[in-house]
Formats: sequence, structure tokens, C-alpha cells
Amino acid sequence: MSTISIIGSGGMATAIAGRVATAGQIVEVISRDNAKAQALADQLASGAITGKYGAAPAGDIVILAVPYASAAAVVADFGEALDGKVIIDIANPVAPDLSGLVTPPGSSAAQETAKRIPASAHVVKAFNTIFGHVLAKGGRLDAFIAADDAKAKARVSTFLESLGLRPFDVGGLQMAQTLEALGLMMIGVAKNGAGTWDFALNVDLG
Repeated sequence: MSTISIIGSGGMATAIAGRVATAGQIVEVISRDNAKAQALADQLASGAITGKYGAAPAGDIVILAVPYASAAAVVADFGEALDGKVIIDIANPVAPDLSGLVTPPGSSAAQETAKRIPASAHVVKAFNTIFGHVLAKGGRLDAFIAADDAKAKARVSTFLESLGLRPFDVGGLQMAQTLEALGLMMIGVAKNGAGTWDFALNVDLG
């Protein structure tokens, strides 16, 4: 039974943790707020554990489930403790007024995270195009991923499949810029066009 580490205890962390627990894997919840981490682990009630913030995560796959504004500080707090890990960046770095993305020109949240981790660690962009409450409902959803390291991408694809998701490789990590723009577009559709947040993107291969 594998362990998946999740840094964060908010809505997306909860949704992802629920899918991981349902898939029969061990969830390690890590948060600056130990009480929140313990509350989420208790909620899962499936052998979930909590980890020490800033220490080496137990899982080889580490999900960075924190807002983009906090990501750089969180990665710095862990530093070399992330050595050799596959880090899944899920952030949608949108401006508060939803007018655009707040990442540096020509970059993405995932690429900014990749600049700050140990050389032996690899970042994979995933989950940012699935709303948390939709993910929590279950069902087979399409998950788009981007990464430069082929082995890390393959591991995350296998992980996503274990959660009942259908992974789609969109290319190298530079494509995280497009995925994050897609995340912003989905928020715009929810607020303006669809009038609901209860939808997901689907690739029709028929």
C-alpha cells in the first residue's frame, strides 16, 4: 500500500485526499496548522496519518495543495526535505478580480515551483482543471498533466488512474501555462456562461 503526501488542508486537499483514501492508499496530511491536518486525517478514517511540517514527507508523490501565493514559502520551508520527490502542483494562480494570471510573464505556478525545489525532485502539473467539489463526487474525470520528466509523468499518470481518473498528457512543463489559463477560463465559464460550478472538461474520443 503506497503513501501519498498532501501539503495543505483546504478544499482541494480534502477532495484529493478523499479520492486517495477511497482508492485504498494511505494519505499523509501535512499542514502548518497541526489541528487542521489532524482533523482532515480523522475525517478520512482510513489509516490516514499526519506528517511534520517541513520534514521529509513519507510519500514519494507529494501534492502541493496550497494557494499560489503561499507556494514559494511552503517549498522553501521544506527545502532539501523534498529531495527525490515527485511534486504535483495544483495551483491556479488567478488574480483576485479574475482579470488574469499573476505569474511572471512566460512562466506558470508549476514552473515557479520547479525553480525552488531540489534538483532531484520533479514537478508535474495536475488537478488544476478539476473543481474540488466535482472531484469529491467521484466518477471518471479527465485529468490533464504537464511535466518535463518522463518518469515523473508516468508515475503521476498511474497515480491518477488509481483514483479513477483518465490522465491526458499535454506536453512539457511549459504547458502548465496553458493549463493554468484553462483553469482561469473554467472559473470564467462557471461565473458567467454556465451559471454553475458543477461541470468538468471532457475529451471526447468518439
